[in-house]
Amino acid sequence: MRTLKLVSWNVNGIRAALKKGFLDWLKQESPDIAALQETKAQFEQVRNDFILPDGYSVHWNAGERKGYSGVVCLTKLKPLSVRNGFGIERFDKEGRIIVMEFPEFTFLNIYFPNGKQSQERLDYKMDFYDATLDYCQALRKQGKKLIVCGDYNTAHKEIDLKHPKANADQSGFLPIERAWIDKFIAHGYVDIFRTFYPDEPDQYTWWTYRMNARAKNVGWRIDYFFVSEDLKDTVTGAHITTEVLGSDHCPIILELKI
Repeated sequence: MRTLKLVSWNVNGIRAALKKGFLDWLKQESPDIAALQETKAQFEQVRNDFILPDGYSVHWNAGERKGYSGVVCLTKLKPLSVRNGFGIERFDKEGRIIVMEFPEFTFLNIYFPNGKQSQERLDYKMDFYDATLDYCQALRKQGKKLIVCGDYNTAHKEIDLKHPKANADQSGFLPIERAWIDKFIAHGYVDIFRTFYPDEPDQYTWWTYRMNARAKNVGWRIDYFFVSEDLKDTVTGAHITTEVLGSDHCPIILELKI
């Protein structure tokens, strides 16, 4: 049995992150899997600067629109298979999903849509949420144990953002978005951070760049590790590393024994 360290981080542009010490962070943290979201680049745009520490393989999903969205997985573990997308063209073309299968679990790195731009994008986000649940449930029917991480772009409970009342009518904290997370949990997925810290306030993963929000810790917890219930007992730790800079999000960590 060994302990694995898994990291999820919305880097808000991998090219910017590389200039802010991303590779130094990766070498020091040395996760077994690093799931990155909002990478905003094709691999060819960073190839010369993306010199990974020994032992890592890279899996890239950039989507069609350049400079937008995108997810990347870096892994020391050898996956049995890697898939980009759910098999639904309207979602897959934005480059938001990587699914890696390992002997002990299936790992999903997802950058969920932001619904703030328009009603159309909010509808897209909710449809994407439903597609995610359907896809996860299909995997579980095959006997897969799941880890579903990424930027969900929704704070679940009032404890998960600094000013819940002021944001009650904003996408990211709308009742319909929060209700989907309730539904996800009801289907057997566990918010691991809240399992370890059910009542811990002021624990955030994203801060706007405006109004000195990060220094004041005026933030939102919108990045999550969810695991299927059959993996819950293997998890030994969950952390939010607020001290790590380089993005408007910070990395979150999951530790488990396999």
